[in-house]
Amino acid sequence: MRVYARPQFWWRAVIVACGVSGLLMGEQRVIYYTCQSNLITLGFFAGTLYWMIKRQTVDPPAPRLRGAVTLWILITCLISHFMLNHGANPLPGLAAADPAVATTNRSMFLVHYVVPVMVLIDWVAFGPHRMVRWRDIPLWILYPLGYGLAVEFRAVLVPTAPIRYPYFFLDPSTRGYDWVSGQFVELAVIFAVLGAAVVGLDRLASLGARRPAMPAPRQAAAPGRAGGPEQTGDLEQAGGSASVAEPVEAHEAH
Repeated sequence: MRVYARPQFWWRAVIVACGVSGLLMGEQRVIYYTCQSNLITLGFFAGTLYWMIKRQTVDPPAPRLRGAVTLWILITCLISHFMLNHGANPLPGLAAADPAVATTNRSMFLVHYVVPVMVLIDWVAFGPHRMVRWRDIPLWILYPLGYGLAVEFRAVLVPTAPIRYPYFFLDPSTRGYDWVSGQFVELAVIFAVLGAAVVGLDRLASLGARRPAMPAPRQAAAPGRAGGPEQTGDLEQAGGSASVAEPVEAHEAH
């Protein structure tokens, strides 16, 4: 198998290229979940390309980890679009008059939209399918929730950090920790539902996979035809009656 001729290889190569471009074009800080999730995605798909070349296979390694990576990068897309940008259309910013602003917007567009959407398409379009389990979802959401908890502890332990709270829903300065705790609960539910959607899409995609065709059942030959006309004539010439010849032919047919 020549993996270079397969669409899976080039699709995943474009994912890596978009991830690298998005991270290098803008000013990304590791404290942001966006940067972390894109680095994880970049690392996974770069490793997948190496695996595909080395093993000459189109199937990526660690399919259950692939499901987690898909969820984590989708969280980046949805949190950015709905919670941070309130559903605003990102396309006009790509052609901003200020070149610096346009470059930043293009960087954000790559890491918030292009990479997540391409990873989702890869998840649905390319196998293997039915490798992840519903019980994987609680494990998958540990990372994004753990990220939020790490931000809270970091803000307490390092109060002089330049970016104490990267996102408003993690900042207890105005509404207190009770409100932040409520945000954690809401996000946990959202992440779990999104994880269920990832598994559900995998199940739906598997329905379109090719299944081996079942062989058609063999039909028994009709009595009186297995031996052919010549055999019937021979039996009659030997003195066998029609009542005797028919059971003999039926027995030979089975």
